[in-house]
Amino acid sequence: MKSYLRRGVYVKQVRAYPTAIARVETSVVGFVGKTEHVHKVVFDTVTFNNDALLNIPTKITSWAEYVDMYGDYDKKYSPYLALSVKGFFDNGGSACYIVRVPEQATTADFIGSVINTHANNMNIKQGLAALESVDINIICIPGVTDIAVQQAMIKHCEKFKYRFCILDSVQTADVNWFKARRSQLDTSYAALYYPWLKLTTDSGEVVVMPPSGFIAGVYAQMDATRGVHKAPANIGINGAIDLLVNIDNSLQDILNPLHINCLRSFPNRGRSGGSSNIVIWGARTLSRDPQWKYLNVRRLCSFIEESIYKGTLWAVFEPNNETLWAAIKLLIDNFLMQLWKEGMLQGAKADEAFFVRCDRSTNSIADIENGRVRINIGLAALKPAEFIVINILQNSRK
Repeated sequence: MKSYLRRGVYVKQVRAYPTAIARVETSVVGFVGKTEHVHKVVFDTVTFNNDALLNIPTKITSWAEYVDMYGDYDKKYSPYLALSVKGFFDNGGSACYIVRVPEQATTADFIGSVINTHANNMNIKQGLAALESVDINIICIPGVTDIAVQQAMIKHCEKFKYRFCILDSVQTADVNWFKARRSQLDTSYAALYYPWLKLTTDSGEVVVMPPSGFIAGVYAQMDATRGVHKAPANIGINGAIDLLVNIDNSLQDILNPLHINCLRSFPNRGRSGGSSNIVIWGARTLSRDPQWKYLNVRRLCSFIEESIYKGTLWAVFEPNNETLWAAIKLLIDNFLMQLWKEGMLQGAKADEAFFVRCDRSTNSIADIENGRVRINIGLAALKPAEFIVINILQNSRK
């Protein structure tokens, strides 16, 4: 212990706890698919064979960058991925990772696995599994509609907790297909969109594309302009000139209860800078749990949970006592208070929007002895207004 030889005030530096929780990203997309058959790729002045990019997640921040690394749209070698990535950037996306699969990719190649190279005893992750190593929020495998692949995407998102997948239907899907597929999927970590889009390539060719990549761009646009709490619906889609199937109210009435998010053509109804007529007209997950019916509720809760998780890692190995609990509670309170002020949570007052408990009532002696800190958080998430009901009374009296 230090000896003090004269009277006075001595200042000792103490541990300062963080004062704010940083917000995590919500709309970085992981794409898996086949790319154009390009033999040489130039990136950052380095030329190499693009086979070297096989199953390696590579970050892309623009359509031009994608073309430099993977080539353009090619009907044979890249029937869906290229234009889906372009649709992502055209609709507001800013960053994504590309995982290139083999030219003759099978269902197993898309799902991926971990293989050992033997030569250097290294494990290599393939396909969807390759995305495990990067920080993403949304997963798209455009145009691949095998049930095994879609179930693998869902399992991946449920495992990693803070990810969400956007699924495509088959081009020729009908009501029976949707009913069968819906019986095989039950999750709050995925949404399914229908129908496919028509668009024009740079060469003037009209092609049909799955909507998932375009939808991911709309997610990113909404996250940036309104917030992750806003349902990405009633928004126009850039780049599409028409729909493969025009959905009317009678078909929507069948698909909506199945939680199929329809794309509709409503002249002059697109918003937020999107197309004037092709509009996203649904915002449901594939969950049968009413609590997780809406995808913006799932994505908001994932955003909050991940932000809090990463924002409280500093607390690991701190003394597990009332001082720590109070610091954690204050930190989370401030974070949620700001979200409520921004309109991300419902409630006329803050205590109606959320609560945070981290004290003796949540942390038992057994928790302390086992090195655990328990935090109970309650949220009142906003839900979209799907049905606007207007009651009109006509008074016939004069």
